Amino acid sequence: MENASRLLRPLLDGNPRALARAISWMENGHAEARSLMASVWPHLGRAMVIGLTGAPGSGKSTLTDQLARALRAEGKRVGILAVDPTSPFSGGAILGDRIRMGRIAADPGVFIRSMATRGALGGLARATQDAIDLLDAAGWDVVIVETVGVGQDEVDVVSCVETCCVVLVPGMGDEIQAIKAGIMEVADIFIVNKADRDGVEKVEMEIQAMKSLGSVKAWDPPALRTVASQGEGIAELLGKTREHGAWLKAHGGFQAKARERARIRFDALLAEEASRRARARAGSPRVEAVIQAIADRSMDPYAAVDQVLGY
Repeated sequence: MENASRLLRPLLDGNPRALARAISWMENGHAEARSLMASVWPHLGRAMVIGLTGAPGSGKSTLTDQLARALRAEGKRVGILAVDPTSPFSGGAILGDRIRMGRIAADPGVFIRSMATRGALGGLARATQDAIDLLDAAGWDVVIVETVGVGQDEVDVVSCVETCCVVLVPGMGDEIQAIKAGIMEVADIFIVNKADRDGVEKVEMEIQAMKSLGSVKAWDPPALRTVASQGEGIAELLGKTREHGAWLKAHGGFQAKARERARIRFDALLAEEASRRARARAGSPRVEAVIQAIADRSMDPYAAVDQVLGY
């Protein structure tokens, strides 16, 4: 079995194969996964992490492609995590993204990974955060997390990023209502893509109306127009993500977001470990005796769980 120490050096050197293997280790609960994460932990905190979320058909993959091209023109290495929790097949989601992303998929300075499977140990948000950390440790300058903003999985995934961009387009009906409310609330930048269509002003008015109903934020999320298929508005979008990053740095936002991510991650890992240990005890004489006590109504199930967990 390959051990963490052998994988660590090529990973920190930015080897794409080592990076892909490391992500798979974390997803699948490899025996050396914890040791590997402990080893890379001191090397984190350098990557810029951007989230792009929105309804299907809003042009997220094209926006990701254009952002990646602009960053590559600056010499930045770009990691792309394409998240699709609705797809049980990792190949299907990433194949479509690779086709839409065109030339950058073959660029050695771009690493693309699908997070499409629900089977990742610990859930999609856990797998995504692990992948972000590994890309960071491997020296990728910017990580773009692209996801569909319509479910709880995506709300959880968005907690992994520093700058969350919500993508909307004109002419898709009640577009804003289709996006999970939690996503809209954490938006740092609104992108009105396909802005060459009719109805741009209507979408912008809906964004302003939604913002006026929410709580007042220290950072006022701007609404930017883009036509990603033509590369229009990409420079402004990239500039605004950097402006938001500078604002976070100046106002303690990075530390606040890091703490929130740490809390979410700790809670998830704690629940996962408690569940794992409980399952490991299943079938033991002690557990079977407690289950029988519940069945006999001599002990309530809550007290039984407390007893098994040692409270």
